[in-house]
Amino acid sequence: MGNLFRNYYEAVSVILFGIGFTTLLFHRNMIKKIIGFNIMDTAVYLFLAAKGYIAGRAAPVPESAQTVKTVEDFINPIPAGLVLTGIVVSVSVTAVMLSLTIRLYRRYHTLDIDRITILAKREQYREGGK
Repeated sequence: MGNLFRNYYEAVSVILFGIGFTTLLFHRNMIKKIIGFNIMDTAVYLFLAAKGYIAGRAAPVPESAQTVKTVEDFINPIPAGLVLTGIVVSVSVTAVMLSLTIRLYRRYHTLDIDRITILAKREQYREGGK
């Protein structure tokens, strides 16, 4: 139980990932699926940020050229860079998912993924039969 309180950021990120995954898996509404995907993204970013942070260390930005420090004085900048890159990619993917959802809604007048699948198969059958 002691490790749970020491690693509560990691525990929260695992819980968030589970919430996002179950939302993505069990809901049929496309908007709810997109929200679940974004919750999963956020959980991954929280996990990376928690793993990259080391208490007592500074950001790897020197204050001046005269104050040269050792490598052990700084945190690792790679997880922060991965988080920033992931956020940019996530925003782009979310924009594409929302635009495709809008196109699907305009075509089929529903956001239910099962109903869209049935209507698309029905439409494909009609076009193939001509």
